Amino acid sequence: MRKYETLLLFSPELTTENRKEILDNLGAIVAREQGQTLMLDEWGSRELAYAVNKFTRGHYVRLEYAGPSPLIAELERNIRITDGILKFVTVKLDENFQAGEE
Repeated sequence: MRKYETLLLFSPELTTENRKEILDNLGAIVAREQGQTLMLDEWGSRELAYAVNKFTRGHYVRLEYAGPSPLIAELERNIRITDGILKFVTVKLDENFQAGEE
């Protein structure tokens, strides 16, 4: 298993319930693809350096998880088709992550 993090930029128009629903869906995808969610870190609403889809603010969330590499393709596919997510970036943190270590 490898350890990854995905930084998500949500539209400021989404309610807290909408964001929670999207994050629950992403967590279910991680679990379905034999992955493990390690941390969900909400950074909150922040001013953007430049406008994204005419928004000058956005809500940031960092999702840290471990799983096999096909998990990334499925997770990013779902992120791309989800309304309300303006941008995202995924980074590999650890090549040989073992479940239970942190």
